[in-house]
Amino acid sequence: MSKITPCLWYESEAEEAANFYVSLVPDSRILHVQRNPVDAPGGKAGTVLLVEFILGGGRFTALNGGMKFEYTHAISLQIDCKDQAEVDHLWDGLSAGGSTEQCGWLKDRYGVSWQIVPSMLAKLLSDPDPARSQRVMTEMLSQIKPDIAALEAAHRG
Repeated sequence: MSKITPCLWYESEAEEAANFYVSLVPDSRILHVQRNPVDAPGGKAGTVLLVEFILGGGRFTALNGGMKFEYTHAISLQIDCKDQAEVDHLWDGLSAGGSTEQCGWLKDRYGVSWQIVPSMLAKLLSDPDPARSQRVMTEMLSQIKPDIAALEAAHRG
């Protein structure tokens, strides 16, 4: 069966970014650093070409492509967080040097889009009582960083 590995493009910060991500996300580690065997668009011979790493249990590649490209929200990395402590840790770490947006979205210092999502949110939003799910959605839309206690309070009414 084919495996899908997301490849994140960087101008020259692939190793720095991969190390940053694995330092924040549990179940993460660097697998391999491949260096350029010759001068290439991504760098001189001997510089980092790509980094293979595990992030939250999934395999990723970070590539130094030599040119700067902007990421968009058309693709983002979503992290399912079990509690507020995990939300806070990942939010604070990933948003440092980046920017924050509505509903748990942020861009890290490298421009990669992330969604920090409390695990319980899907359950609250799918409540069969439309009044409850509407209150949760309204609360979520008012938040920047997810606040689990406020979402649960909105659910209770």
